[in-house]
Amino acid sequence: MPTLKAFIFDLDGTLIDSLADIAESINRMLDARGYPRCEQDVFKQMVGDGMEKLVERALPEVVRSEELIKVCVEEYRAHYDVLWNAETRPYPGIVEMLAEMKARGLKLGVISNKAHRFTVPMTEHFFGSDVFDHILGQRTEVPRKPAPDGAHEMAAFLGLKTDEMAYVGDSGIDMEFARNSGMRAIGVRWGFRGEAELRECGAEALISSAADLFNQQ
Repeated sequence: MPTLKAFIFDLDGTLIDSLADIAESINRMLDARGYPRCEQDVFKQMVGDGMEKLVERALPEVVRSEELIKVCVEEYRAHYDVLWNAETRPYPGIVEMLAEMKARGLKLGVISNKAHRFTVPMTEHFFGSDVFDHILGQRTEVPRKPAPDGAHEMAAFLGLKTDEMAYVGDSGIDMEFARNSGMRAIGVRWGFRGEAELRECGAEALISSAADLFNQQ
């Protein structure tokens, strides 16, 4: 197995606990339209596939249409523009772990299915602009995870092969993404999804704390 030279991270549910702000932004959109709110815990299964899928899943099934979803995405985005850092915080130990990895000379990156326009400023807000070597959010011209395109883009930018990188995430989509692209798949137990999903989707290792990542090199 090649020596790992880079650790690439999912954002929501892996580096940051953003569930409350995502839920409130969606629920304010639903409130304004007279639709029922969704319980916060339900969002653990709704996030991970991009804004369009999130909004589609939150809307009552009987009213879903392409046109309505498109409009509601913009309404959700407007609320999230205001609320994205109201309750969101890094998970325990993440800041310290990233600093130590940086000190060890490892390359660091973020690949998220969250829109690029949120992924970059949010990552830099919580972790600074000099921690990650490259940050990639979801863009319309690039297939989202679990398609491997983002991983190949990241590897090219870092000058590495994908098998020299590990991908750290909290969902089955993240594990499939890692396996599809040849990265080592590392699942976190503290995120939005459960251990069973991570294992079923190909996690090669599971960690319970940020510091556990140092045992994966």
